Amino acid sequence: MLEYLCARELRLHVVASDNGRLVFGEETGVALEDFLAGLDRGNLHLHDNRDLTASIASGSAAAVGMFIVPCSMSTAGKLAAGAGDSLLCRAADVCMKEGRRLVLCPRETPLSEIHLRNLLTLRRAGCVVCPPMPAFYSQFLTIEEMVDGLAGRVLAAGGIENDLYKRWEGIACPT
Repeated sequence: MLEYLCARELRLHVVASDNGRLVFGEETGVALEDFLAGLDRGNLHLHDNRDLTASIASGSAAAVGMFIVPCSMSTAGKLAAGAGDSLLCRAADVCMKEGRRLVLCPRETPLSEIHLRNLLTLRRAGCVVCPPMPAFYSQFLTIEEMVDGLAGRVLAAGGIENDLYKRWEGIACPT
């Protein structure tokens, strides 16, 4: 998603929790800062999650919306409770209060009743809950195609048209 958005030269603000940074490095083998440096075309700003004075902590900041990918159940719980104790949660709270699109991609599995209740609360508050589930009708040949497909569906859920995934075209039924 970040590669796609950076290539379109959109102005991007990135916030990662401490655990998010650790998991990113573990799963990709690259430090988040290094990955972002390779994408930056002068349109990307990485914020410190502790900086509640950042521009994106205010409703007066110009923003179309926000994606939280992945969204931990800890973050979902804080958002559902209205706890803006970090920049990530405060910026998401700003999106909700300003009526901006907020897309959450939970990746926990299985989900407990508490997780489901928090996600339902967030959906009722106007968030888009978009678990990263591959659409197997796309018949991916590679992991990269699957990742692009997931990114495309999440971007579309956030209102960003793209050609990263194959849309369902239906099945021709015999007459």
